[in-house]
Amino acid sequence: MTRIHKPVLFIAALTLGVGAAFAQPNPKATPESSEVWEPQPKIVTPGDKPSDAPSDAIVLFDGKNLDNWVSIDGGAAKWPVKDGAFTVLPGGKDIKTKKEFGDFQLHVEWHSPAEVKPEQTSQGRGNSGIFLQERYEVQVLDNYNNKTYANGQASAIYKQHIPMANACKKPGEWQYYDIYFTAPRFDKDGRVLLPAYVTVVHNGVLSLNHVAIWGPTEYIGWPVYKPYETGSIRLQDHGNPVAYRNIWIREL
Repeated sequence: MTRIHKPVLFIAALTLGVGAAFAQPNPKATPESSEVWEPQPKIVTPGDKPSDAPSDAIVLFDGKNLDNWVSIDGGAAKWPVKDGAFTVLPGGKDIKTKKEFGDFQLHVEWHSPAEVKPEQTSQGRGNSGIFLQERYEVQVLDNYNNKTYANGQASAIYKQHIPMANACKKPGEWQYYDIYFTAPRFDKDGRVLLPAYVTVVHNGVLSLNHVAIWGPTEYIGWPVYKPYETGSIRLQDHGNPVAYRNIWIREL
């Protein structure tokens, strides 16, 4: 015979009682009792196409110039602009936005070089990166018929989170990321209250779904958080002429 302890019986009875209470209709409630009228959401006018910037977005690149960007050394951004896009200048250093951001929604379009040389494999093919707040890398890579380590492929949080799908298009074809980012929170002593979270959609395919970021991206070793407030969007010069266009951001 199995003995059921009194505390277990008490918890079961309490659970049933609470459930019964929630199941009872409230004779004083009306449909209006659960309606919330204020505050009203702000009005945002969407673009004509999903890729177009909505009315409240900050356009970081409009196809004309790099006025919103600087080199990571503080000088002018030197990546060439042509035909509505700009291209990584190998050896030209990373570039970053002049403005810093906290939580945001980011849209970025990119393509890897159309020509693929036989020696360009794995991480050597169409490699760049989008660093959120200059710390957390969303990998940009030509992964079309190009195998590499899973946590280093396109749309991965580099060396942290493996994408749920490889949605890469052929080399030279335009691709896009929609990135939804929540910055980490720290207490007054610099301890992590909440890690950063990110969702990545690659070419319309959900790649990462609200994953917790372990800390700033590290090529070697393990990430460690250090307190900060905001940061820029940084694009990586990894030696490959990856092109970018139509970059906009919404502060959340």
